[in-house]
Amino acid sequence: QVQLVESGGGLVQPGGSLRLSCAASGMRFSSTAMGWYRQAPGKQRESVAAITSGGTTTYADSVKDRFTISRDNTKAMVYLQMHNLKPEDTAVYYCNRGFAPWNYWGQGTQVTVSS
Repeated sequence: QVQLVESGGGLVQPGGSLRLSCAASGMRFSSTAMGWYRQAPGKQRESVAAITSGGTTTYADSVKDRFTISRDNTKAMVYLQMHNLKPEDTAVYYCNRGFAPWNYWGQGTQVTVSS
């Protein structure tokens, strides 16, 4: 079955950077679009970025030019490089299938942006 394990979150000051990682298994990873999502306290989960099997990327307007999604098909890993972090980026970040997430969600990784 599908398993998704996110890591790399933490506490960072505004303007700082973090790199999130997601280890995926139980799927044909190389042919699956993948994405990063986030859920802030009291808010609905939202899509942050997605990458197709061919490497085409899309981003939410709120993170465009600050976040970069990438993938390593040899390792079945998805990454989210985040720069110039803002307090409003504070959330639990999850990876999942891009564009049409599965019902299964991993534990996520907490990102807190605060001075």
